[in-house]
This record gives sequence, structure tokens and C-alpha cells, in this order.
Amino acid sequence: MTLEAYRMLIDGQWVDAGDGGCFQSMDPSSNQPWATVPEATEADVNAAVEAAHRAQTSGPWASTTPSQRGKLLGKLGDLLAAHSEHLGRIETRDTGKMFKETAWQAKYIAEYFHFFAGAADKISGETLPIDKPDMFVFTDREPLGVVAAVIPWNSQMFLSAVKIGPALAAGNTIVLKASEEASTPLLEFGKLVAQAGIPDGVVNIVTGHAEPCGRALTSHPLVARVAFTGGPKAAAHVIRNTANNYAALSLELGGKSPFIVFDDANLESAVNGSVAGIFGASGQSCVAGSRLFVQEGIADAFLERMIATAQGIRIGDPMAEETEMGPLCTRAQVSHIQQQIKTAIAQGGAVLTGGAQPDGLSDQYFQPTIIEAPDPSLEIVDTELFGPVLTVQRFRDEAHVLELANQSEHGLAAGIFTRDSARSVRMAKRIRAGIVWVNTYRAISPIAAFGGEKMSGYGREAGMQAMYDYTRPKTVWMNLSDEPLSSPFQPR
Repeated sequence: MTLEAYRMLIDGQWVDAGDGGCFQSMDPSSNQPWATVPEATEADVNAAVEAAHRAQTSGPWASTTPSQRGKLLGKLGDLLAAHSEHLGRIETRDTGKMFKETAWQAKYIAEYFHFFAGAADKISGETLPIDKPDMFVFTDREPLGVVAAVIPWNSQMFLSAVKIGPALAAGNTIVLKASEEASTPLLEFGKLVAQAGIPDGVVNIVTGHAEPCGRALTSHPLVARVAFTGGPKAAAHVIRNTANNYAALSLELGGKSPFIVFDDANLESAVNGSVAGIFGASGQSCVAGSRLFVQEGIADAFLERMIATAQGIRIGDPMAEETEMGPLCTRAQVSHIQQQIKTAIAQGGAVLTGGAQPDGLSDQYFQPTIIEAPDPSLEIVDTELFGPVLTVQRFRDEAHVLELANQSEHGLAAGIFTRDSARSVRMAKRIRAGIVWVNTYRAISPIAAFGGEKMSGYGREAGMQAMYDYTRPKTVWMNLSDEPLSSPFQPR
């Protein structure tokens, strides 16, 4: 089999790793290699960061106006929408995600670039009513410099857009590290950068593993900000790395999101929302609603519908229109899920449906699985699986479910299904999560900020606030008096 050979984007050029190293990218649906990707060396990372630094300080990018940057981002968004099907096919082949989802997502994510294109000339400083006579004081906002962005393999177009968009709109440059699990969609996206008219060196894309690529990037002395999306263990290394460069840092980490259904909820809507929340994208989403809490009075009826729906999901080729759930991206995910289910059963959990691999498919597929967890201390309840596995617990009332929902080290998202508007507000205020959806789930928009708390990280992406997070304020004092300054050593 001839494998497609990809290259990295550094200073506007497509290059191999300096030492010629590369690794294979696997097609999850067949469990076969289909492409090779460069294994960046520390020197390659240094070249990318230095290119970004030159572009930000002395290249044509340094003199672009906010309006000009906005127009370029708008063009990049247009190109992304126009190439969404091609990008979707590449992402599906490399990650196993459903083609109808990856193509739709690439097209919708163009809206994020359009949003930040419009926001580019909307950030400003202010004049200060200072308490000293003859002084005019104002603030300005300026770009931070080089941004290092670490992108995981899932939702690559979204997770790169919420970093590239505000970073470039604010005048920064960026070096993106694509995931070693599925690098090619981001490299394909990189081909659109020059077409949009963005100068060389403004956007650079490197590929490789945490060592040395990730470490060298996040600890580089010329990096001013690190935007990381990934797991808590990797984030701990990134935090230590930024001690070397004092870079500003945002972390968007994993989740184990509660999905709460009260007895007054629209049952059909809640079942559909839960199915989408955990089995959409094969459960490979940081906001997957993987902890289901159902009020005791409706639990049996709800689970009957949920189980029937899960058992009817069509599993197969992610490129096929009729397929509803594809494979997992890596074999390691499957092994992790199998071990966690085994442990859950030993600890008293009960598999209501699924729990195994389907017949006749590659070993990276796994059935939609629902596990009842009568004891909230079961290990599986607060362990992120990144797969189609749902734990179920029954609750009595608001106080009980709040205790259960907040009994987690994670705090990214939550879902609440109820027809009681007062209750929904009470719950939304008391649940410890950065995002709360009421009678819906997994809705996103470039206008709305995204992020978590606790072990789900800190900082926010998207929304207008992101523009300010990619700039720093500068305070300017101007003496308006014609009188000379008095000497500090001679009394007047």
C-alpha cells in the first residue's frame, strides 16, 4: 500500500522533519495505515516559533490594521466552508468520526472565523478619569506575540478556530501542534491559509508527539501564550513547561458531564438529548453527557426508551450515509473502556445494554453501552472514557441530584431537562460547570464562551472575551502641562 505523505507548515513552506523522521496515521474503520506524518524535532519547533515571531514583529503582518486582519479571517472562513466536504472526508478517514458530522462541522465552524473577522476592529482601550491635574491617561490593547496552540484529534476544526480566530484577529501569530493520533485534517486546513492571503509565518503547523514537539513548543522562550486542549495529565506537563517562559495559559480539559432528567421533563426530548449527548461522535467529545441522572419516578420508563434507542443505533462505515455511529479513534480507547467496564461490574455495576465490540468490524468499534451504577463511588462514574459508555444513577430530589452531580473532579458541562423554569435556574446556578444546557445539549455558537472549572481546566474560548484574552493592556500617561517637571531633590 502506498501511503500519502504529509508535510508540516513552517514559515509558509511545506517541510519534512529536519531529520526525516515520520510516523504513520491509522484509519480506524480498517485499522490500517493510510498516511505518513512528520515527527517534528526540537529544531523544527524552534524554526516554527521563530518564523511566527518574525512575522509578528517585523513582517507584513506587523503592520496590518485590525480591519485588514478581519478581511483575511473572513476569507479563511469562506474557504473553510467551500472545502468542508474535502476536510470532512480527511477527518473521517483519520479519526473515524461520521462524515456527515465532520463535513457539517467544518462548514459551520466557518462562522467562527467570520465572527472573529468582525470582532477584529471592535476591541479598544479607554481614557481614564485620572486623579492628577494636567495628565491625560489612556489604555491601548496590543497583541501578546506568538501563541502556541495544542489541538487534540477530536473536533479539530472547532478547536483550532477558537484559537486561530481570536489570536489572529488581535494581531498575534500562531504555531499549532496537531495531535499525533490524527494530524492530517489540520494539515489539510493549513493549505487554505496561503489561499486566504495570510502572510507566511503567521500560521505554522507542526506535528509530533509530546516529547520533544509538545514540550519544546509550550516551553519556548518566544511563546507568549499557550492555548491547550487535551487531558489533565498532559496539562500538568504544560503547566510546568510554561514556568520556563511565563506564558499566559488557558486549559480546556476533559469532562464527565452530568445529564439530569426530572420527572416533569419532556421524556422524548430528554431521551433524544441524552442519546445525542453520549452516543453522538461515538462519545468522543469532552462535553459528552456521560453521567445520566434520572428522577426515580420516571427512571424505568426513561431507561426502557434509552435502551431501545441505543440498541437500534446502526454501527458501521463512517463514510456511509446510513451509519449512525462509527469507530473510536484509537485502539487504546477501546482497551480503556473494556477495563473500566470489567471493573464497574466487579464493583457492583450492571450493564443494561452493550458492553462489547460488535461483530464483523475492526477492533476499534464498540457498542453503545449503558451501565447502571447504584453506588456513586464506582470508578467508572467519574473516569472519562471518551467513548459511547453511559452510567446511570437514580435520584430523589434537587438536593440529592446536586450532591451527585457536583461529586466530580470535572466541571466542564451539564444538561438539565425540566419544564419548571424556576428549578432550571436554581440548578444552573448551583451546578459546578462552565457550560449548562437546559432542555437541549451540545449547542455551540461563536458568540458564546466555552470552558470549564476544576479538573476541566480554566480560561474561556469563543465569545468576545476571547479577543481580550489574546491581548494585553498598555497604559499611557501624557503630561499636558507646559511647565517643566519639578526636581525631586529641590523643595519648592
